[in-house]
Order: sequence, then C-alpha cells, then structure tokens
Amino acid sequence: MESDKSELRWGVAQRLEFIEFRLFWEGRVNRSDLMEQFGLSVNQASADLNRYIGFAPDNMVYDKSARTYVRGPDYAAQFLKPDASRYLAQLRSLADGIMDSDDTWIAELPSYDAAPTPARGVNPVTLRSVVGAIRRSEAIEVKYQSLSRPEPSWRWIAPHAIGFDGFRWHTRAFCRTDEVFKDFLLSRIISTRSVEASAVTDAADADWQEHVTLEICPHPKLSEDQKKVIALDYGMRDGKAKIKVRRALLYYALKRLGLDSNAAARPPQEQQIVLVSPIAGLAPGSSIEREG
Repeated sequence: MESDKSELRWGVAQRLEFIEFRLFWEGRVNRSDLMEQFGLSVNQASADLNRYIGFAPDNMVYDKSARTYVRGPDYAAQFLKPDASRYLAQLRSLADGIMDSDDTWIAELPSYDAAPTPARGVNPVTLRSVVGAIRRSEAIEVKYQSLSRPEPSWRWIAPHAIGFDGFRWHTRAFCRTDEVFKDFLLSRIISTRSVEASAVTDAADADWQEHVTLEICPHPKLSEDQKKVIALDYGMRDGKAKIKVRRALLYYALKRLGLDSNAAARPPQEQQIVLVSPIAGLAPGSSIEREG
C-alpha cells in the first residue's frame, strides 16, 4: 500500500490529503467539497473518494441520511498528519488579512480574531530584489534608513537569508560598509539599484550557523499548581522545555519570551518562565542584535 501511495500523481495526492483534512477537522466530506475546491467533475470527485476508501477503508463511512461521508470510529490518518499549529496558522493568516477564506481547506470557520499587529510596509519590489540577490549570490546596493543616521544612505549588502523576529521581517546580510553581518529591516529599505556577484556566503556568518538551545522552566516562585499550568502551556516535560534557535536570532527570541531582562524584576505571575541556566557567551543584560 505504501508503494501505491508513492506512485500517486501530485494532484491526486493533494486531493486525498484534502479528504483527510476535512474528515479530521470537520468530521465529514462529500463530492461537492472536492468539486468546489479543485474544480472537478462529478465522476472525478467520486473516483477520488473511492480511491481514498481503497487506501483507508475504515476512515470514513457513508451517512445515507446526511448524504455525505463521515469520519469512521477507527479513523487513522494515512496522508496528512493532523497539525494544530498549521490549522491555527491559517486562522491567524485569515485574521491578519493575509489569506482569503477561499484559500484555506477549512469548511466551517470558527469565530476567530487575533490581537492586531502594526502593518509593516515592506515593498514587494524591494522584497523581490532581496530574494533575487539571495538566490543568485549577489550583493545589492540599497538605500537604507538607519536609526543611527537622520537621512537614508546608500550601502552595499550581500544578503543570504530572510529572518522574522515575531513582528518584523529582515534580511540577514553582510554589510560592506561596516564589514560585519547585520540584520536589515526590509521596511527600512527605501529603494535598490545596482547588483553584482558576491563571494560572501552564509557559511561565513558564524552567528547564523550556530544554534543555541534555550532551556526554560516555570518561574520558581510560582506555586506548584501554577507551575503545572505553565508546563502545560509550553509543552514541558519534567518541568522543562528546550527551544533551539540560531544565535543570530537569539536576541529576538529572548525578547519575545520576556527573557531579555532580569526575571526577578517582574512578578512571577507576569514573568511565568525563566531560563534554567545562563546562556554561554551572552553576558547578563547584553544584546547581540546587529540591526543596520
């Protein structure tokens, strides 16, 4: 059966994943769902449903009264690993207006919303230029507005990656002006012009290549019951959780987790988590952020 799955065409495999998605999250699926989502004929939609039954006969049964297939009591995913993070990410994208409801496989959307975040003015042409430079291993001349200068200035950067700090997108690049790898916020790149080949690669960016493991635990001053709640929130085992992060993104990770300042300065009910042990190579209160 596994070999049969591997021989499926991409389009067919995607439709079988869709059937499984609907069965797991909605509890039902029918021909019209496939027809609307993929523009199929009645015969093709029926063929896909029958093909799915051939692979997973216990996963769905036909409900004659509702005239639809429903999730079977012995359902076991065959094509799509159920992922809560992926489901919630779609809701977040819908709330932020990034995704349209027609672009998601969710049939009946629950009532949802999200705390708003400021829109970051990333110019699509600028992003295209930076991504192109990354793909082609090029240096690109950008007009950049830095916090340290009142007026924007032109400089050459050799980008090798795109990064996200939880709120803002930046490009990780080698700055020829300062001769160091930095984070350049995409929203502060006003315009671009010349490009040229670059010999700089991500291999030379030590902070990008190195990973640091953050080990967190509940704040020691919380009650035992509160510690159990926090452990549940963060998926901790034996009261601890490990988070792997690139050293180049360490500053942002600590800031987002509320670990960039002295934990003792905040009430435990607000701080909630602390580092099990200090991070090697990072002095207390220091910042490794290198923003252009």
